[in-house]
Amino acid sequence: MGKTYAMLQAAREAQAEGRRVLVAYVETHGRVETEALVAGFRVIPRWPIAYRGVTLEEMDLDTVLAEHPDLALVDELAHTNAPGCRHARRYQDVEELLEAGIDVYTTLNVQHIESLNDVVAQITGITVRETVPDQILEQADEVGLVDLPPDELIQRLHEGKVYVPDQAHRAIDKFFRPGNLTALREIALRYLAGQVDHQMRAYMEAHAIRGPWPAGERVLVCIDADPLAERLVRTGRRMATGLDAEWIVLHVETPEYATLPEAARDRIARTLRLGEELGARTVSLPGTKAAEEIIRYARAQNVSKILVGVSHHPRWIRLIHGSVVERIIRAAGDIDVYVISSASDRRRASAAPAERAPLHYTPYVFGAGVVALAVLVGALVHGVWAQANLTMLFLLAVVIVALEWGRGPATLAAVTSLAAFAFFFGPPSFTYTVADAQYLVTVTALLVVGLVIGTLASRTREQAQAARSREAYMAALHALSGELAATNDIDAVLQAVGRHIGATFGRSVAIFLPKEDALEPRLETPGFPLSENERAVADWVFRHGHSAGYGTDTVPAAAARYMPLKTSQRIVGVLGVQPSSSGPRLTPEQRRLLDAFTSQAALAIERVQLTEEARRGDVARETERLQTALLNSISHDLRTPLASITGALTTLADHPPADEAVRRELLQNAREQAERLNHLVGSLLDMNRLEAGTLRLRLEPGDVEDLIGAAIAQLGEAAQQRDIRVTVEPKLPAVPMDFALVTQALVNVLDNALRYSPPDAPVEVVARLAGNEVQIRVEDRGPGVPPGDIARIFDKFYRIQHDGADGHGAGLGLAISHGIIGAHGGRIWAANRPGGGAVVAFALPVRPPEPSSAAADTRTDRGDRAPEWATPGRAS
Repeated sequence: MGKTYAMLQAAREAQAEGRRVLVAYVETHGRVETEALVAGFRVIPRWPIAYRGVTLEEMDLDTVLAEHPDLALVDELAHTNAPGCRHARRYQDVEELLEAGIDVYTTLNVQHIESLNDVVAQITGITVRETVPDQILEQADEVGLVDLPPDELIQRLHEGKVYVPDQAHRAIDKFFRPGNLTALREIALRYLAGQVDHQMRAYMEAHAIRGPWPAGERVLVCIDADPLAERLVRTGRRMATGLDAEWIVLHVETPEYATLPEAARDRIARTLRLGEELGARTVSLPGTKAAEEIIRYARAQNVSKILVGVSHHPRWIRLIHGSVVERIIRAAGDIDVYVISSASDRRRASAAPAERAPLHYTPYVFGAGVVALAVLVGALVHGVWAQANLTMLFLLAVVIVALEWGRGPATLAAVTSLAAFAFFFGPPSFTYTVADAQYLVTVTALLVVGLVIGTLASRTREQAQAARSREAYMAALHALSGELAATNDIDAVLQAVGRHIGATFGRSVAIFLPKEDALEPRLETPGFPLSENERAVADWVFRHGHSAGYGTDTVPAAAARYMPLKTSQRIVGVLGVQPSSSGPRLTPEQRRLLDAFTSQAALAIERVQLTEEARRGDVARETERLQTALLNSISHDLRTPLASITGALTTLADHPPADEAVRRELLQNAREQAERLNHLVGSLLDMNRLEAGTLRLRLEPGDVEDLIGAAIAQLGEAAQQRDIRVTVEPKLPAVPMDFALVTQALVNVLDNALRYSPPDAPVEVVARLAGNEVQIRVEDRGPGVPPGDIARIFDKFYRIQHDGADGHGAGLGLAISHGIIGAHGGRIWAANRPGGGAVVAFALPVRPPEPSSAAADTRTDRGDRAPEWATPGRAS
């Protein structure tokens, strides 16, 4: 007693220091002194919850989070919340407050500490059901002990300062006896001393203070379906805390594990979860012999101490089958083995009805039928076969039954085989009278050998079943991982996860991924109960990174279980799995497989997201590079004509020349520079249309000769002043083309040839039919293309720098031609001309191309091989 009062006093001190303190939940029990301390704080009204005809009051967690004080006061940390609250336990509410950045003062009794629960029950005779995991106390920045001598506490109970008189008398008689209080006080003092020692050593280590650091130890707790398992885990926690050692909870899945009833397997799963809550590393290993696997694992993990529970099986069973504990002790060597026993657990185990799997009579009927068949075959060959061969016949029947139906039917088959053999084939027949002592040895050997063979055969069957089960799980996991590894599309990843979970577990699935500031369902298989409440649970899981919903302690009333898709870096989404309404619950192995599926899904989603982020980064970098290249490439080409135009117009406006010829020359120069600027801007717009995929073709049959003529005409004076020789093969077929666009492509090629060849050198244009293509090539007599640059000639902003060039152009003409010809399904290439000069050629298909647009990759033909007539070393 006195915890709440001490907490409120500490809160007053914090408030005096300027911190904003809020009472989230405080239980005053009607005490005047306590209520007086509460009066100075802002108190959050409690949340009323109707439950089974009564109204329960709980802490309003959402209001506290919305208020976001510096310090929240939360009484009774071990309290169990009413159904309908977000969390099943109040300590989980406190964890959420801490995650939100709110400091918390809270209280609890020593009997509410999980690792001390069984010790308190042993001392007081009362098992406390509301407990708090030890990690909660270990996370605390400060733990204060509110201590009161037992005599003074009992006196205060008598005075009614703790409970009302009737309740106080019952408490004194049942719980607050002097011996109990003294023992509990010692436990509390020892526990707190251990916490202080841990803090002291943590401080020494953080500040590099040298001290006598002991060698580390490791504790291994071995559990099975025995009721003693939870006590073992709590004992292991206390031992590991006292030794400051890592500890592991281990369960060996022997072939018998598959035959355990569902309740026993659930107990094992609960015990493993208890170990995780208390801070242990939990491991489940498959194995045929538990003792051998435990020792092998202990040596591999450098375990120094093993905790096992004494067997509750009857002595005669231990004599027949042996004791796992004794085998561990014999094989442990230098590993310390602690055998834990509990009279209360032993009584509880013996008093509780034995848990057995449902008995199915069909295998026993079939086993008896196999023995009957053996009797029938034996009757047919009796007198022909020797008696030893008849015994082999019955042993064969036992083996068949063991392999097909297991140990129980095999034992029945062995006993009935003995009875049938003795009655039908033993001398004298049809009686159980033993006429010869040697015959007694025969039937006894038949029984023993039959039981042994049946046991071994059934064990082989169980091992094969366990191996098949593990193989099926591994195959399912391998299939999922293989499918996830083969795709980089987020929707395909989600579909694969939903399909595999549905096929493996028979559950409906929903997957939620973040989008901006919200969580939206990206996959929902049929039958999943997606509602606003379910969305809220999924959102909470995503924000807090903890599982919630059905089967958990957080919002257990939800219709599905939600698990965070968590990687080492972040939470990428939430997986919702609906429990089966009619089928069996997931076994521990299936739950582990589902966890593995969840991890694989999280990694695959993160991989796709990182790939997409990397791609966007590459695009951004490429865009920035192109923008830089564009500015570098065209800045001069933009400034030069603008400067010329500005200079000519300024001269005409400010100092108009008297000479008409000079005025005309200035205007002509301004017009030429404006046309040059217009051509440059048009080229940039055409390039943008090609890359954006907005260029659409209007295909109509076109004449190649008209195409060449239109291109030369568009060149204007530049073509009139040059020697352009055109050769067109007779009877060329019409070519499907967008006439205006292909004309523009040819104009760019011709302009390039005229620009990079001497003014007195001819430029040749040749058109011919080659297979199903019409090829047009343009040859010049210029310096040609440097051999290392032929592959780059169609790149944007690429220009060849040499003395023969006029320096004009932005390096976009051939790139635009490349895009236009590619959109038509044609090819374009370049080569150096034998004898000097360059050849730029393109080919258009005579047949109509497949529907396409400039959105396609216009660089796919960059590596096409040029025809022989355009390659170096061949004259045309």
